[in-house]
Amino acid sequence: MAPYTLTYFPIKGRCGALKMILADNEQKLKENLVSREEWMKGDKKASCLFGQLPIFEDGDLVLYQSNAILRHVGRKHGAYGKNDCEASLIDMMNDAVEDLRLKYIKLIYQEYETGKEAYCKDLPNHLKPFESILSKSKSGFLVGDQISFADYNLFDLLLNHKVLCAASLDSFPTLKSYVDKIAARPKIKALLECENFKKLPINGNGKQ
Repeated sequence: MAPYTLTYFPIKGRCGALKMILADNEQKLKENLVSREEWMKGDKKASCLFGQLPIFEDGDLVLYQSNAILRHVGRKHGAYGKNDCEASLIDMMNDAVEDLRLKYIKLIYQEYETGKEAYCKDLPNHLKPFESILSKSKSGFLVGDQISFADYNLFDLLLNHKVLCAASLDSFPTLKSYVDKIAARPKIKALLECENFKKLPINGNGKQ
């Protein structure tokens, strides 16, 4: 029996990073997929604590909110820094990733037709801080000397941006090699090449 259960839509969406951190730590995941039709009926939505998916179950613990789930898994599997200072810096990095993800989500779901060109043009301003942080890192990770849940989250979002704006990393050599390095981790590589994962749409509306 899988130790974890995830209830979510059949998309990568907000759970790409979660699947990566679990795969990298050889953790099994049972998935309950919720179709758009089922969700639109409203019963499932009404049963969710904040009216949204994902739902993550770890034994008796039931979590909502994708970043809370990432933190929980990071804490359990050694991806939350080595001390309180590192943990706080990882939180800060993850909040910065979330800021960019929210901009990305707004574009995808509200402004794709009208705003894509401007978004891609402005994207370097949002990637610059991450390039700067990683270019000073001895380990090649955001904080400390090992991968953290914030790295999986950033990696997942950068993959999305490579699809959205093909040249997005061309002027960021450190970010480019960061993506290549994480993509080459054997268990991440296996996940990215897995048909079930590959066929999942990035977003729920078909735009990417």
